[in-house]
Amino acid sequence: MELRQYEYCDVSLPVPLDRPFTYRLPLTLRHRVRPGCRLTVPFGARKLTGVVLACHNAPPPVEIRQALRLLDEEPVLDDALLALARWVATYYSAPLGEVLRAMTPLAGEMHRSKVYSLTDAGRDAARQLLLGASSEEPAVELMRMLEARPLTESWLKSRVPGAQTALKSLLRKGFIEMDDVEAERDPLRAASARLRVEFSGRPADVKLKKAERELAAYLELHPGAHNLGELETKVANAGVAARAMARRGLLALRPEGPAYRQEHVRPPHVLNADQQKALEELESAIRASRFQTFLLQGVTGSGKTEVYLRAIEAALALERSALLLVPEIALTPAVAGQFYHRFGDRVAILHSAFSDRERAEQWRRIRSGGAWVVVGTRSGVFAPVRNLGLIVVDEEHDQSYKQEETPRYNGRDVAIVRAQQAGACVVLGSATPSMESRHNAEKSRYKLLSLPERIEKRPLPQVELIDMRQEFLETRRQSTFSRRMLEAIAARLESGEQTMLLLNRRGFSSFVACRTCGERIECRNCAVTLTHHRRDRRMLCHYCNYAERVPSKCPKCDSEYIYFIGQGSEKVEEELHRAFPEARVARMDRDTVTSKRHYESILFGFRAREYDILVGTQMIAKGHDIPNVTLVGVVSADVGLGMPDFRAAERTFQLLTQAAGRAGRGERPGIVLVQTINPDHYAVRFSAAQNYEGFYAKELHFRRMMRYPPFSALANVLVQAENREEALRMSADLERRLNPAPAELKVIGPAEAPVPRLKREYRYQMLIKSASRKALRETLEDLRRYALDQKWNATALVIDVDPLSLM
Repeated sequence: MELRQYEYCDVSLPVPLDRPFTYRLPLTLRHRVRPGCRLTVPFGARKLTGVVLACHNAPPPVEIRQALRLLDEEPVLDDALLALARWVATYYSAPLGEVLRAMTPLAGEMHRSKVYSLTDAGRDAARQLLLGASSEEPAVELMRMLEARPLTESWLKSRVPGAQTALKSLLRKGFIEMDDVEAERDPLRAASARLRVEFSGRPADVKLKKAERELAAYLELHPGAHNLGELETKVANAGVAARAMARRGLLALRPEGPAYRQEHVRPPHVLNADQQKALEELESAIRASRFQTFLLQGVTGSGKTEVYLRAIEAALALERSALLLVPEIALTPAVAGQFYHRFGDRVAILHSAFSDRERAEQWRRIRSGGAWVVVGTRSGVFAPVRNLGLIVVDEEHDQSYKQEETPRYNGRDVAIVRAQQAGACVVLGSATPSMESRHNAEKSRYKLLSLPERIEKRPLPQVELIDMRQEFLETRRQSTFSRRMLEAIAARLESGEQTMLLLNRRGFSSFVACRTCGERIECRNCAVTLTHHRRDRRMLCHYCNYAERVPSKCPKCDSEYIYFIGQGSEKVEEELHRAFPEARVARMDRDTVTSKRHYESILFGFRAREYDILVGTQMIAKGHDIPNVTLVGVVSADVGLGMPDFRAAERTFQLLTQAAGRAGRGERPGIVLVQTINPDHYAVRFSAAQNYEGFYAKELHFRRMMRYPPFSALANVLVQAENREEALRMSADLERRLNPAPAELKVIGPAEAPVPRLKREYRYQMLIKSASRKALRETLEDLRRYALDQKWNATALVIDVDPLSLM
């Protein structure tokens, strides 16, 4: 059958302009390009990679440019994923090109480089050596090199000192030109530790070099797959020999899948009556290929993960795939170990801790059908799984499902829409469901499944509130730990049990101030104080990472009387060492966990009882199942309660409840000690009582009175600019645009954002509440068109639909 040829294609590019761009296809591509393929095209002076939306033969009314290169013989996004991308772009008011870029993590397959070549003017200058100034000697050397052939920037920098400055100068003068070049990475050049050797025997008539013969002999004596990195320690020059043999087709080198340790994986247990009932509901929906959303609400330690595993087994038995989303990097290794133990090589992992190349390898494996169970963080919702039957969103309330940059989508809500398109069922699991999800269950949009008891009839931990105001009155000193907390930690050390301590704040001290004039040390780029990090000997901004030395005197009045206020997880760790010098203490926060490997090392060490106490931020509060932990201490329950955000109470309740759930998950019962100066706050009281229903009723009453979600649709519209007057003018323009507001809308603001300056930009925001999703969407689209018509900077207008943070 003759393939139809198309002369033109519409391409969506990752640029702020939310429209497709039409390109002419070269003759060699007219029968190969299809919607969903990636295409490299010229865009201004750059070359960009976009996704083909449509192919046609209708010539556009303007002159167009020719596409350059097809990257995929088969579409990387099928029709269903393209439709999902359009929904995300429309619902979250985001450019479609940005959405498509977020959906295809394949940048690691391409090697990008800048290639410089001489212009005609440059060749004349090189011949005549017109550039004689000593300051530009590197420029002369560069031009002599470029006379022979175009060269890459990295090559030139490695051979000519001062090449960076010289290249900029030559570009300005028009003597050279720069070209962005993309080429596919050679998969055989990956690090040896990440390649697996598969060898089935050498043909008799093939000549091999000495190193290749030695490698072949070893592989024949030791059949099976081998890690190339390990082979290099056993056979001389194994890496070079294996790559050479792979290029000749004498053996196969394949990407090595991620290895997760599977110690301490609990064996499957017999389901209790509540678990069995929930599983039967899920199996029924999976068998019927019926879209349905379930809210699986179970107390901490109630066995939600075992229900997930059994439901996935049911989907696999029907030859349907499953997708499990977890809230952040910290949860993935623990969950992945369980899933590898249960499902073996059918599992693929997708999360942000992988390198670009690792993500691309996993993505390709999923798309080819090599993995039927996918475990991923937020972006895993776009995994190209085949015949999707089940999506599980674990800890569905977690804030990390919401992306804080364009496109600002919520992975949980996208999962529901994707399941609806695929005729799959969705399970939203949590001990502390979000207000929106629980309200949807009450309104019968979701089906509520309850797990009210811990497995094996284990008791929930006892929770004690410690009033730190009373502690101060009795001891007459400001201390990090109450007497009760110190006694409980000492008792656990003596009995060989373990302790987890939560303080959801990084660093050593919250800020530094001058006792003489009151000056606080602030970030140069943001309107926030710098946090003292004692171990690194620096003051650090947690928003933009600006850092400076710890001051010895006040920068304003030169006074030496400066003092450090507040506490963070680093200070907690130091005070533990001082109070319990014999204790083995580990700390887990963003300062100590810079990669997934660091995280795994700390967590597996704690699980193996190499540490007695684990201190950390919210990273330690979610999902961990460590049976020997019998004490959880919350150093301050008040962190976050005073934030200018209507969700502050909900987030505090969820964090405290989740942290409490880490205690008593083994044979021994656990206790939870919560230090607070707000013991009467309803979020603290209900979390101590582990009473979700009471908190939900109280919070829902406030939301209803103030018309906040779930009783309205909400959008946060932010205007930002480096110049304060410009930001004010643009926010005033938007206010006039919305005045008078449509009947279904209520506009609050504009006003300064809670953090009024961030990364050198001044910020003003408006909150838009609406009783109608349609009216809100139309209003936001109008604001986007207005910003485009007024030629605002591409980053000046930020629209966040269903925001989880108003900071």
